[in-house]
Amino acid sequence: QVHLVESGGGLVHPGGSLRLSCTASGFSLDGYAIGWFRQAPGDEREAVTCISGRDGSTYYGDSVKGRFPIFRDSAKNTVYLQMNSLKPEDSGVYYCALGDYCKWTGMDYWGEGTLVTVSS
Repeated sequence: QVHLVESGGGLVHPGGSLRLSCTASGFSLDGYAIGWFRQAPGDEREAVTCISGRDGSTYYGDSVKGRFPIFRDSAKNTVYLQMNSLKPEDSGVYYCALGDYCKWTGMDYWGEGTLVTVSS
């Protein structure tokens, strides 16, 4: 069983930045795709970004392209989501998920999420 843990959420002003982390204890994330998804109250879950475990390719949802780079630190067994130029509509619970390859649905394991609130 894979236990993913997200951290780094919080309250930030519009235009600010946050860095989210996704890690797993006792399990190596290397070789696996890690995706970030988010869900705002009353909305459906939205795919944000994903990094391939095979070649490091990255994929982004249209709403975050150019603002939310995803990257992996294998030494720390952690995948990061750097969120820049945050907007109120970026608010929600952010989840990381693991799969054999990047896909917007059907990832195999999910964390419990971390809350991001963008507000003045």
